[in-house]
Amino acid sequence: MIAFTAAEIADITNGRLAAEPGITPASVVTDSREATAGSLYVAKPGENADGHDFVGAAFDRGSVLALVEREVADAAGTGYPAVVVEDAVLAMGALAAEAVRRIRASRAAAGAAFTVVGITGSAGKTTTKDLLAGIFAAAGADGATVAPQGSYNGEIGVPLTVFKADFDTRYLVIEMGATGIGHIQYLADMVRPEIGVVLGVGSAHAGEFGGVDNIAVAKGELVEALPAGGTAVLNLDDSRVAAMAARTRARVLGFTSRAAGTDQDHSVQADVAQADVVRAADVELNADGHPEFELYLPADVTAQQEATRHHVAAKLIGAHHMANLLAAAAAAHAAGIPGAQIAASLSAQTAASRWRMERTERPDGVTVINDAYNANPESMRAALRTLAELGQGRRTWAVLGAMLELGPDSIREHMAVGTQVVRLNISRLVVVGREARSLYVSAVNEGSWGDECVFAETADEAYDLLQAELQPGDLVLFKSSNGIGLRHLGDRIALPPRATQDSPERPAEGTAATANEGSAQL
Repeated sequence: MIAFTAAEIADITNGRLAAEPGITPASVVTDSREATAGSLYVAKPGENADGHDFVGAAFDRGSVLALVEREVADAAGTGYPAVVVEDAVLAMGALAAEAVRRIRASRAAAGAAFTVVGITGSAGKTTTKDLLAGIFAAAGADGATVAPQGSYNGEIGVPLTVFKADFDTRYLVIEMGATGIGHIQYLADMVRPEIGVVLGVGSAHAGEFGGVDNIAVAKGELVEALPAGGTAVLNLDDSRVAAMAARTRARVLGFTSRAAGTDQDHSVQADVAQADVVRAADVELNADGHPEFELYLPADVTAQQEATRHHVAAKLIGAHHMANLLAAAAAAHAAGIPGAQIAASLSAQTAASRWRMERTERPDGVTVINDAYNANPESMRAALRTLAELGQGRRTWAVLGAMLELGPDSIREHMAVGTQVVRLNISRLVVVGREARSLYVSAVNEGSWGDECVFAETADEAYDLLQAELQPGDLVLFKSSNGIGLRHLGDRIALPPRATQDSPERPAEGTAATANEGSAQL
């Protein structure tokens, strides 16, 4: 972490200093349970609990300073050392912005490079972030790579990621989520990325945004924030993302898995020159569902290199990861990583974050794929196609929960999924929770009934059913929005049981995003 004295923190955040000016925190936490010796504890009022109620607990664990919206005193009436601000979350953002500015200035003065990469999109942000961070780390660059923990991608998670960086950081990878227009702009203004990646514009959270077109507006804020010397990495297989080429002054580097020269290829590529496209060819899934393809990287004029081809044999599961693999490759190429190193890293990496097509082979021969960290219509369809492809010759189970925040399209989208399950010939469907009942009704109407299609009111009811009926050789997929919690049912079925990352002993302090930052961010 970049060192700030209490006096500097007060100055940067326009706060009032209620502490010794020379106190210098060594880390930043937003949950008192994570406080350690020398930490700055940020107290935020929120939906579940007020962080100010835990200031004392943070100091008991070693915090030396608090960032608060009101002063807090101990039992003797003595105020804890603090900087008092109007809005603790905005103050975190201001502090993070100054940290990035200082790192950039220090490394520039020393003649050392520093690259910030921002990644956004309706799906795949965390996987792409993990892949890109893995490429950077494997490249052995002159300095460390800092990337978010899990899906830390909002107004709290991005500053927490920044605070892990210091003057030795070479690459800072930032995942950016949003629940409304202006959110991405706020995050981009905070970290000022040189490279911006847009993965896709889907219908998840359409209800919150007021429609898919508004989601595109929000995602495009990232490329609008890029400098003229930066690079916008755009998914040319998504027409709304391809259209963002007109919204940036930066160089545009596209990526696609569509065949060059086809009408479909031409229709989505807008004004992006063929020389500025990262492309996959000869894409296929192997017997384990892992994508293999030829990666074509464009010529690097500055290095006087011609376009190159490299074989990639990924270890991720499902064809829908092609966009994530190509996006990471394109961003790494834009950052100057050699193509051979990019391909080697993509071929070596497994899923780094939990509940993203996470495959477990049980001792009894049952295969569990837990993809229930998030869900939207696009990712749901992709996961079901993967289940059908992997399950040839096996009995397949789709254990599905609701896709949240779809707005007025929710019933229609859930019914479409139910229809798809039947048409893909998935052997068994278990629909969990009343929010997803329209999915069950649709499957029944499409011709799936009896024990082929079952509705369970609760996860416990679904657990009992699965425990009683799963047989050796079965392949079972778990998929739902994060808020439904079906990933925990997947963990229970994928024995032995494992502790989950977001089951705290008490409600998260401050906003709901504290314990699992970014779970509600698109």
